[in-house]
Amino acid sequence: MARRRSLISMLWGLVASASYYVAYAWIIFAAAGSLITLGSMTLYLTLFRQSQNTFQSLFNNLNQLYEHGLFMDNLFSFLKLTPQMARATKPAVIPTQITRGIEFQNVGFRYPGREDWALRNVNLTIRPGEKLALVGPNGAGKTTLIKLLTRLYDPSEGQILLDGVDLREYDIEDLRRLIGVIFQDFVKYQLTAKENIGFGQIDRLDDPGKVEFAAERGGADSVVAELSDGMDSMLGNMFGKGNELSGGQWQKIALSRAFMRDGQVLVLDEPTSALDAEREYEIFQRFRELTDGKIAVLISHRFSTVRMADRIAVIEGGRIAEFGSHAELVDLGGTYARLFDLQAAGYR
Repeated sequence: MARRRSLISMLWGLVASASYYVAYAWIIFAAAGSLITLGSMTLYLTLFRQSQNTFQSLFNNLNQLYEHGLFMDNLFSFLKLTPQMARATKPAVIPTQITRGIEFQNVGFRYPGREDWALRNVNLTIRPGEKLALVGPNGAGKTTLIKLLTRLYDPSEGQILLDGVDLREYDIEDLRRLIGVIFQDFVKYQLTAKENIGFGQIDRLDDPGKVEFAAERGGADSVVAELSDGMDSMLGNMFGKGNELSGGQWQKIALSRAFMRDGQVLVLDEPTSALDAEREYEIFQRFRELTDGKIAVLISHRFSTVRMADRIAVIEGGRIAEFGSHAELVDLGGTYARLFDLQAAGYR
């Protein structure tokens, strides 16, 4: 595309230059041959220069209009998109308190256009108030499992139950209000610190006490304290007077956004990968307190974090290969024990 654009620009430039100098030469020769007067020649040359600038400006404006039209076409195409997730015609009432937990029953999932399974034959029960850790190599299916739990996708086979009811039977908005989540690829909103945190529960965005409480739990209070305008400070460098944060500071903001939601399920996908060791230790020393009474699902490659969970699921090749507590899995001597020993050896 760049080569085609350069070639076309060069050809049009040659045509424009050639026509310009041909017209100039004709006017000069016409004046030399007494076909026009010297005054007419001066008038024609002046008008020619002015008209050339006018047409150049016109074509530039048309080009810009065309390019802007392409962006607007993308925008309107995006606005016309409709949700693809099926919605229950008569949704079940979302539980105010989870009593039976979450169950994965023979769950399998394939991404559209793919032949291989991202997850297959997953059977898993998460009890009320339980802290579950998911470990395994990259691409094993950990994040996919979380996306199924939050109904960003629906299973290709099997079902996921919340208190005995299929997730697809609940209203999708009510279900997502039940779950607070931070993914690895969390969004860095080019907005104020208050909005970055408050977006975790938009209907409480104007509640300063709630926002500050979430900031304290996620560690963003220390970040906000360093900003000149506090919660009203603009984050990111897209706009004037914006404050660009480090990766760890952005992660604290995102973690606080997850705590903003009054959900009964908290999902943390690599929540502390960009935090320093001291802040990570502080957060996970309070892990039980922060998730008291909630189901917490934690994805992490740091076994110092994982061992704090009640139970650990090792996912390999889209399947649950091992399941149990930290002590049980170490005694099992399988994949978890091997990975734990490898990581522990680095600190000896």
